[in-house]
Amino acid sequence: MFAQLLGFAAAVLLLLLPLQPSWAIMNHSQQVLVNADFSNQDLRGDTFNLANLREANLSGSDLEGSTLFGAKLHDANLSNTNLRDSTLDSAIFDGTDLTNAVLEDAFAFNTRFKNVTITGADFTNVPLRGDALTTLCEVAEGTNPITGRNTADSLGCS
Repeated sequence: MFAQLLGFAAAVLLLLLPLQPSWAIMNHSQQVLVNADFSNQDLRGDTFNLANLREANLSGSDLEGSTLFGAKLHDANLSNTNLRDSTLDSAIFDGTDLTNAVLEDAFAFNTRFKNVTITGADFTNVPLRGDALTTLCEVAEGTNPITGRNTADSLGCS
């Protein structure tokens, strides 16, 4: 009788434990991730603060709510990524491919953009410094396939 009661209590306890999400938030801060392959992954909420992501492949990944503060993204591939609500402040995008990326509501005020490809990227509600906005407006073209927004319009280019 005691064994049955103990078994029942264990089963009830297992049912009451919270279920873990299928994704876990990872901290990649200050890591050297040169040529790393993070393509087509669920990276929601992950932290890449001050990480060296030179030539990394993050294409097709979901980075919603992630933090890339001060990350170095030289020649990185972020095409077709979801960067909604991400923190990109002080990151360096140099030669970075942001084709068809969705950056809606990301924070990128002190982000540096140089030689970037932004065809079809959506920058809706992204705060940018004037010099970054000028740089991006010079190369803005295309329409984002997910949101249907024109890149230049999402930047507020005139």
